[in-house]
Amino acid sequence: MNIPTLITIGRILAVPIAIWLILADHLMAAFWVFVLAGITDGIDGFLARRWNQRTELGAYLDAIADKALLVSIYITLAVAGQIPALLAITVVSRDLMIVGAVLLCWVIGRPLTIRPTVLSKANTLAQITFAALVLAAGGYGYETGWPYSAGVWIVALLTVASAGSYLAIWARHMAGHDGE
Repeated sequence: MNIPTLITIGRILAVPIAIWLILADHLMAAFWVFVLAGITDGIDGFLARRWNQRTELGAYLDAIADKALLVSIYITLAVAGQIPALLAITVVSRDLMIVGAVLLCWVIGRPLTIRPTVLSKANTLAQITFAALVLAAGGYGYETGWPYSAGVWIVALLTVASAGSYLAIWARHMAGHDGE
């Protein structure tokens, strides 16, 4: 166990805290837990590279921490009535589709390595930015107006586009056309 991996585990442990804070209507505190999780995501990656402490376990835990936090935040914000339920369903469904496709490939003996695409990185950035906007607005008591509406549409469109992109990658892989 190294320091970057311990930091990642700390991010995983922050997930239930963030959920509880949102459900208890402590959105300002939830915002700062979310921000801290984002900062530590950068720190653990930097330290792992800088100190040459990258591990397979750390890579898996990092991905789990990132997905657990975003998916949990979206579900909880929807349950709390802060975002549309359909948006949370779209975000969660995309991630379930990706995990399901990778697991299916592994089970049938055709492993598929998923690498982030430019579209998926834009999607993740939009999801993080929108979640932070909602948490900050609720915590600090300001109206978001058009940025909220725009954020809903941007996240929804990028999430669907990213899901379609990964579905195309999976379909090419299953057809045996990975390198084309």
